Amino acid sequence: FLALKIANVNWQSKQNKAAHHTSDYSSTEAILRRGQAFNITLNLQTTVQFGDNFTFIASTGPSPAESQQTKAIFNLSEEGASGWSATQEPSEPGCMNFTIFSPASAVIGQYKLELQIVSGNKVYSTHLGQFVLLFNPWCPNDDVYMANEKERQEYVLNDSGIIFQGLEKYIQPEAWNYGQFEEGILDISLAILDRSLNHRQDPAVDVSNRNNPIYVSRVISAMVNSNDEKGIVEGKWNGKYCSGTNPLQWSGSVTILRKWYRGRYRPVRYGQCWVFAGVMCTVLRSLGIPTRVITNFNSAHDRNINLSIDKYIDISGKTLNLTEDSVWNFHVWNESWFIRRDLGSFYDGWQVLDATPQERSKGIYQCGPASTRAIKEGDVNLDYDSSFLFAAVNADYVTWIHYSNKRKERIYSDTRKIGKFISTKAVGTNSRVDVTANYKYPEGSLKERQVYRKALKLLGVRSTGKRTKITRPRRRSSVARRRNMTQPAQNPSISGKLILDVSPVIGQDILLTLALRNLTSDFKTIKVKLRASAILYTRKPKAEILQLSRSIKLGSEEVKEISFKISYSQYKNSLMDDRKILVTAVCETKQGASLLVEKDIILQDPFFTIKVLGPPVVHKAVNVQVTFTNPLSEAVTDCVLRAEGSGLLKEQLRITVARMAPMESSTVQFEIIPYKTGTRLLQVDLVCTHFSDIKGFVMLDVAPA
Repeated sequence: FLALKIANVNWQSKQNKAAHHTSDYSSTEAILRRGQAFNITLNLQTTVQFGDNFTFIASTGPSPAESQQTKAIFNLSEEGASGWSATQEPSEPGCMNFTIFSPASAVIGQYKLELQIVSGNKVYSTHLGQFVLLFNPWCPNDDVYMANEKERQEYVLNDSGIIFQGLEKYIQPEAWNYGQFEEGILDISLAILDRSLNHRQDPAVDVSNRNNPIYVSRVISAMVNSNDEKGIVEGKWNGKYCSGTNPLQWSGSVTILRKWYRGRYRPVRYGQCWVFAGVMCTVLRSLGIPTRVITNFNSAHDRNINLSIDKYIDISGKTLNLTEDSVWNFHVWNESWFIRRDLGSFYDGWQVLDATPQERSKGIYQCGPASTRAIKEGDVNLDYDSSFLFAAVNADYVTWIHYSNKRKERIYSDTRKIGKFISTKAVGTNSRVDVTANYKYPEGSLKERQVYRKALKLLGVRSTGKRTKITRPRRRSSVARRRNMTQPAQNPSISGKLILDVSPVIGQDILLTLALRNLTSDFKTIKVKLRASAILYTRKPKAEILQLSRSIKLGSEEVKEISFKISYSQYKNSLMDDRKILVTAVCETKQGASLLVEKDIILQDPFFTIKVLGPPVVHKAVNVQVTFTNPLSEAVTDCVLRAEGSGLLKEQLRITVARMAPMESSTVQFEIIPYKTGTRLLQVDLVCTHFSDIKGFVMLDVAPA
């Protein structure tokens, strides 16, 4: 036998990538999916005789071992114990074609492939090259298998999307550039796994666990925040963002991931929940795990998981920091699709993961995967963190007035406020899909009450709502709790609501009406204390804007309306970048009955349009025109227009905008050269020191040349 002399190895990159749905990755490297055959061709320097005792070795990680499934040794035409195999295909003279199969349970990551030939008593070993192996949602035997092709296109291959934000009554779509196929992003995603605590503690065991999407997704949920292991994004929910980027100014994951990687793994400042979820979606999609972004409106952060969120206010309506519980206007997390071998097939499907560092799980800031089925059925004892997520969508919201003599009065208990309009982007379009029914049974239904009682029992929360060893104010029993939607402490004698006359645009005055109704036939004098505060989306008050006191007389069953105004000059210096204001009215009668009325207000974006001037064609320049208006009654300077979009711009584009007079409109034109065909999302934001970012996006269908 003569030794095999190989001139080169053709990894048939184009054909393999097309077959493995990896053509979108910018890398020239072979990127393959597990559980599926791939082809390689060896071009030989000389035509030689050879025996058929060919042995292939595929290995991954720092210390490959067969016992850890990180090394596979397999002979030609025999399936090895590892599940890897190779067959020789017909070929032209001077070359050899092989088909290699990896098992659907293979470890994912960067592999080396070697060929060994035994000739007489000599062993010739040749390095054939490297390849990356990913999860395979197209393979029925893979744990991440997804049967529907349109869903695979959306949850694995779509590199842009929509993250819903705002308020339950004013849901706003915000574009996000996932960019999982952009240059370097897959390498960065693999580097994230190598930076984890698990990998540092025991690299061999960590790599051997990378065949399991449960394990990989949980590690990523810990690594996306910077709290434990120099992860990617540092969270910040207070103060100024001078030493980093304001979380509202990010428009995609690519810049963040590259900054972390190029900055030698220094956490990127700063993120809030949608940033953590956007980055996690990029990383998981790049590794081949079907993933989507979910928004939960009125999301409970229940620190002690007793399914009650208590809010304390003083008699003027000011929020008191007497509890660590909170209700966020919205909270954003992820869902990934895979089976749960650890829990049983009932819990297969969408799994919740949350990279926002809210609570520790097993000592680390990580959350999930928790099966949505477990959350819906109240199986709060199941891995991982299903109790915390059950509370996020199901807790009670109880409001107390805290008097100066330390007396407390429960004035409101709302069993339906938490976990509303749970939203995600639709498959194939940018519209909103409501997935609340995946998380809970209809509010007030018999099944929903049963699930709630089951969860209380599993959590060891007594029916009074007290949890063992945690002293809390008494609550109604869980049975009474689920009868009424909102229940004041006693029968109410007055009712009220705050009405917004028009949806205000930033720069305009806010006109509000408080409508009060006397529910009895008795004459009443009502003291009203009204307060407006600038808040973050976590509903934490950050600055006082306005306080008013009024006295109102109400005759028998009379309705009265009080109008008031919050002027731009009053709110302009207090407003946070979230552009959210919380208005509260505490109404007290002489009889001591209290009523709290609340309204969340978001100031809307001014006029902003994006037009693509002409049909977009790949590798051909096309102009984009952006028109916007200064909404303020003062001149603005130092504005920057930024544009980004996967397949459209390789790096973020920044254009300085000249001074704009009060209420003046301005138009900016720039050029893009699309480098990928298909439906693409172009995001444009106006960043300005005078008001928070104005964001817009437009969809482009890029035609082939």
